[in-house]
Amino acid sequence: MIVHCAAYHDGRRIEAPEDLAGALTAARAAGPDGFVWIGLFEPTAEELDHVGKEFALHPLAVEDAVSAHQRPKVEAYQGSLFVALKTLGYDPAGHVVTVGEVMVFLGPDFVMTVRHGEDSPLGGLRATLEQEPELLRYGPSSVLHSVCDTVVDGYMDVATTLQSELDELEADIFSPGRVGRDTAGRIYGYKRQVMSVRRATGPLLEPMLSLERGARLVRTETAPYLRDVADHVARVNDQVDGMDRLLSDILNANLAQVSVQQNNDMRKISAWAALAAVPTMIAGIYGMNFDDMPELHQPWGYPAVLVLMLVVCLVLHRVFKRHDWL
Repeated sequence: MIVHCAAYHDGRRIEAPEDLAGALTAARAAGPDGFVWIGLFEPTAEELDHVGKEFALHPLAVEDAVSAHQRPKVEAYQGSLFVALKTLGYDPAGHVVTVGEVMVFLGPDFVMTVRHGEDSPLGGLRATLEQEPELLRYGPSSVLHSVCDTVVDGYMDVATTLQSELDELEADIFSPGRVGRDTAGRIYGYKRQVMSVRRATGPLLEPMLSLERGARLVRTETAPYLRDVADHVARVNDQVDGMDRLLSDILNANLAQVSVQQNNDMRKISAWAALAAVPTMIAGIYGMNFDDMPELHQPWGYPAVLVLMLVVCLVLHRVFKRHDWL
């Protein structure tokens, strides 16, 4: 359950026991700027309940962290702050956006990350942040900013990949002679992926703005960094809205293409039916076996009727061709 547990003071890692209580005691003994950073991966309800009692976390926040599938949000409790984020990844083989979750518990002397799902961008975050003691010295707030920043950077990578694939889809659909049966299915498939991104990024803007405006337990020194993250979220939301509109436009254009293609097919079918109707009508008239019919007893009557059929069909074919029906 516990991926990592370490204590920090003044932006640098300090020696501390690996158990939660010992690490927290060492961080508090180091001074007012000491804190402990715990990383958990898919803990059970019993495990997280034990950790929650150790750090006096609110039961409702603990319940949300266990059940996962939470909407991105920020909730303040007595003595702690709870932040829920969705993480995004992209599987290029299946063209599918994968979704995970990260919950962050923030206290005056601790920060805890709870991860759900394999596609987590936080793997190297701790090592990266330990190389920046100037930022880490802001305590748990610096970890919160780094987690949010890393998650939102993942949004931007996924959105950029989706935008590139949508550009290829658009070029493919509007290429000459490309009106396939699978086109609508491909478009709806991409709309589902865009919707997955929207569910992660859309609700996150307001929580990020609330953190930037100075939520409880968030240090004011990190406000410019959180403002930058909120700006990135707004940019991703704008990009997602643009992709959704583009997909709707592509779908409407594809439906118009299909309608035009069907009209062309119907014109061609009608033209060929008219060409077939002429000899059928003449043959039907001469097949009624009346005794008094024009040229019935003439030796050149049969070839004359065949020539008439051919001439009429050629004239109709030329007329249809000129009007682009064939």
